[in-house]
Amino acid sequence: MLNSENTQKKIWADPRFAEMVSKRTRFAILLSLVVLVPYYSFMMMSALAPTFFATTISENSVITIGWPIAALIVIGAWLLTAVYIRRANGEFDAMNEEILREARK
Repeated sequence: MLNSENTQKKIWADPRFAEMVSKRTRFAILLSLVVLVPYYSFMMMSALAPTFFATTISENSVITIGWPIAALIVIGAWLLTAVYIRRANGEFDAMNEEILREARK
């Protein structure tokens, strides 16, 4: 299978492998920041300015502004996870298969 040292050396030496790792890492970091910055901003605002999120949406509403914002953060994280999975299963898996095919020769 792929356990031979020769195959591993071919994979590590392939410039496409380094490109794939670099692309995947940059994409993962970007998506992580897009998820974590709003999340931690929400947490900091909750701790430092709790009255902001306690404001009701309308005069007669019992729903505060914090609930929809929190829901958007959670739903956004789910959607970005789906974006990552789609790209990983498409572009990154295709690159991986191509690199493995060449290394097996």
